[in-house]
Amino acid sequence: MKEKILKYLFSNQLMAMLFIAFSTAMAFGTFIESWYSTDTAKIWVYNAWWFELILTLFVLNFLGNIFKYRLLRKEKWAILMIHLSFMMIIFGAFITRYFGYEGVMPIREGSIENTFLSDKTYLTVFVEGEINGVPQRKTLEKDFLFSEYVNNFFEWEKEFNGQPFSIRFENYLEDVSEQLVLDDSGDRYIKIVESSDGSRHDHSLKEGEVSNIHNILFTLNNPIAGAVNIRSDSGLHFITTPFDGTYLRMADQQTGAFQKGVEQELQLRSLYDIRGFQFVIPEPPLRGKFDWVKSEEGAPGVQDALRLSTTTKGKTEFITVLGGKGFVNNMKKITLGGLDFYFKYGSKRLELPFAIRLNDFIAEKYPGTEKSYSSFMSKITVEEQNAFDYDIYMNHVLDHKGYRFFQASFDPDEKGTVLSVNHDFWGTWVTYIGYIFLYLSMMAIFFLGKTRFKDLSNALEKIKQKKKTLASILFLMGFLSLNAQQHNHVPLNNFDFDSVVRANITPKEHAHKFGSLVIQDLGGRMKPANTFSSELLRKVSKKDHYDELNADQVMMSIVESPALWYNVPIIYLKRGNDSLRKIVGVDSKQKYTSLVSFFDKQGNYKISSQLEGAYRAAIPNQFQKDFIEVDKRVNLLYSALEGKILRVFPIPGDPSNKWVSYPELNEVSFRGRDSLYVENILPLYFNALRLARKDGDYTQADNLLESLEGFQKKFGGAVIPSEDKIEAEILYNQYDIFKKLFSWYLYAGLLLFILLIVKIFRDSRILKFSINFFKVSVLLLFLLHTAGLVFRWFISGHAPWSDAYESMIYVAWATIFFGLIFGRKSDLTIAATAFVSSMVLMIAHWNWMDPSIANLQPVLDSYWLMIHVAVIVGSYGPFALSMILGSVVLFLICIVGKKNKEKIDLNIKELTIINELSLTVGLIMLTIGNFLGGMWANESWGRYWGWDPKETWALISILIYAFVIHMRFVPGLRGNWPFNFMSIVAFASILMTYFGVNFYLVGLHSYASGDKIITPIFVYYAIVIIALLGTFSYWRNQKVLKS
Repeated sequence: MKEKILKYLFSNQLMAMLFIAFSTAMAFGTFIESWYSTDTAKIWVYNAWWFELILTLFVLNFLGNIFKYRLLRKEKWAILMIHLSFMMIIFGAFITRYFGYEGVMPIREGSIENTFLSDKTYLTVFVEGEINGVPQRKTLEKDFLFSEYVNNFFEWEKEFNGQPFSIRFENYLEDVSEQLVLDDSGDRYIKIVESSDGSRHDHSLKEGEVSNIHNILFTLNNPIAGAVNIRSDSGLHFITTPFDGTYLRMADQQTGAFQKGVEQELQLRSLYDIRGFQFVIPEPPLRGKFDWVKSEEGAPGVQDALRLSTTTKGKTEFITVLGGKGFVNNMKKITLGGLDFYFKYGSKRLELPFAIRLNDFIAEKYPGTEKSYSSFMSKITVEEQNAFDYDIYMNHVLDHKGYRFFQASFDPDEKGTVLSVNHDFWGTWVTYIGYIFLYLSMMAIFFLGKTRFKDLSNALEKIKQKKKTLASILFLMGFLSLNAQQHNHVPLNNFDFDSVVRANITPKEHAHKFGSLVIQDLGGRMKPANTFSSELLRKVSKKDHYDELNADQVMMSIVESPALWYNVPIIYLKRGNDSLRKIVGVDSKQKYTSLVSFFDKQGNYKISSQLEGAYRAAIPNQFQKDFIEVDKRVNLLYSALEGKILRVFPIPGDPSNKWVSYPELNEVSFRGRDSLYVENILPLYFNALRLARKDGDYTQADNLLESLEGFQKKFGGAVIPSEDKIEAEILYNQYDIFKKLFSWYLYAGLLLFILLIVKIFRDSRILKFSINFFKVSVLLLFLLHTAGLVFRWFISGHAPWSDAYESMIYVAWATIFFGLIFGRKSDLTIAATAFVSSMVLMIAHWNWMDPSIANLQPVLDSYWLMIHVAVIVGSYGPFALSMILGSVVLFLICIVGKKNKEKIDLNIKELTIINELSLTVGLIMLTIGNFLGGMWANESWGRYWGWDPKETWALISILIYAFVIHMRFVPGLRGNWPFNFMSIVAFASILMTYFGVNFYLVGLHSYASGDKIITPIFVYYAIVIIALLGTFSYWRNQKVLKS
């Protein structure tokens, strides 16, 4: 019996079941977190006993397989280290879970703290009474994880001096606050709102009582000396203050003053200022009773409510205790059966062996912005015998005496910081050692000992030798219908506005100089005006030119003659939506319309009612999405016509390096000559431009532009990009290389694929030359792709894989890269990867991905990011290659016959081996990249694993692909068909990791750009096609190849 149990524990069948069970459990956990809450997912899945049992069985299975497959042999050390590394990582996670702890440490500037608030929440109960006349206390404390979505329950049955009592869970509500519920039979209260520490605080003052708010006394209908006395009588309200002060009425911005001791009418919804203390009384006194009311998460004063019942001596009393993560409240008392019970729920104050003083908190913003932070830093002093100063900022941690401090957040007034604190020395190091073993073993697979990777490479060489002596006959038919439509602008009415535009064209040479002017966008990014003009034209008209005008010429014409462009038909209308055209009032076949057509004679926006429903819809339909898209185009064009987007004037001496546009000059105080300059430079320039069009001499216009550039360098030189970056960005905008590569890759890959199929039937010198030509073409396109990535990196200043669009173009690059590497073994691989890369680039340019270059979020400014994202996203390339190769193999199985069985079988084996090689490389990269992400997370926010959906789905993908690779060990799952079919199905986990997490789930990975989307319809078609392909190929495999 014992041998049977051990045999099953170490069996490959159990291993396969664990892979599936563990992946399924984690997948459900991510959706539970999205549907309910993180705590619910932890209770039901991640912290559940059965989840830890799966991990334990994994460790036992790994341990048994070390001896079962004799991995202690020298030639098997690479595989041994992989198994040992995962065992160490799981063991490190065990130490972290049960012995590590973390929390947060809020500190205000100038303050010293030596405690932090625990991440875990505790229920603490003091039971007090007398024993032989001497007061005694009994303490009960335990950490709990509650959620209002699960069946929480616990009961403590204890005794105090022989007197039994019980404390029982009754209910739990998340995100509640104590609010006044209107009730005519209740007491009268008046609300006082203040924000002395930068956060809003509401205070309810009860009639007849006195309230102390920041050392100032307030009363309602209970006048006392030295207090702010509020009197309410017969619907009239008055205020008397102990100091002189002022008020600002918010409705009309009227100001007023009040004198000490003089009663005057209370101004509701006005900002009162008494010796620097500011408050607002938003509404008159109301009658009601206080109760716990469900509120929005994150709203001021919101906590969780834990309801308990206490029973002793046959009596029961209920109590509701507020608290939660990050809260340490005073205890609430009840007296029952001669005993005093004190309750408290929330975080626990944990003491440090040293203290930290916050000397200064610095929040740096992107130029010209108010809340777009480029970085934030806490300048602290560690107070102990050998005190020292240290700067804590994102990705720069303080590691001291086993505690690690991370920059987590800060107070709204930027005068206080919130540090994340972590104490997990042994758990972190055991896990890190596991990571190191993992990296080494993954690299050793390629070079050391006898490994599957080397066996596959040798087998591939043998098949290539067989193919030289055996001509394969393969029939493959495929067709692809491509429709490329050209569209021309049609005048909106009988008047030809295009002729007016053409009559005032600025030469391209001079327009280029205007496009080189630096502007500051709303996000604080400094960029050439050409970048905005290029984005404007491509987004509004879906083209990179308007007739013979390029983007810079269009932008100059818009700035010079905005009224004209209200009537120019430049806004693209998506084909098929006749309702939109009917509402706007244009012909059903018209592809472009003007801005003015969207407004009626009274100036009303014609599509406003449709937009209201579209923006309210949780999941807008295609009809609503069309209205949303055209609304974005209208607003973008309007912003250009308004002129405020061209922020070309730096404000001298502005601490945030803010720039303004010409229409915004009256909002800023320029002084002396600077004021005269900014008010006149653009009118003078456009007047010179009109004169230059007549005589062809643009010298004066050029000089005025140079003058404006000089003004920018004088007062905004600290934030202006270098001339090389400006020229590089203009070239990048001009060629738009990634959008063009989509079609180029498609043509090259498709034609190469067709020629390779023809070669199977008939070989010739011309055919070989053509194949080599397209192989070289793909290589040249890859080099162009690489150059585009380098340009984007140089322009943005960060690695080009920091948002959804960038990571997609990087995935396309990685796919081609690995296709070219494995293409040395099979030309079909190059054709397949070129086609896949074209599809990836096509998806990257869909509407919900924004290709514009943006500023980097502080958490992403890390060398860990460059390594982690580069490796993990790069792994998607080999996986995409495996998916397409698996599809080709299944298709070959479908067309195999008895006559061509042997020849096609060689092609199937060749592609299957390349598939497994590619899949192995992808799995190695994904595994290394995922655990590098753990290191990044540990350096950024203090924990290497937190069950965030992104990292969880990456781990799910690792397990799924590990299962695919290990299928050959499981009876019934061996063979070419199961492996290739699963290489297609497994790719769904990659799609979920990349798209699903960013757009469907919630988590820390909030930096992906683009709107939330619904599942495209082609995904369902793909599922049906894969199911049909799999079913038919399985039947052919059983009937022909296995017969």
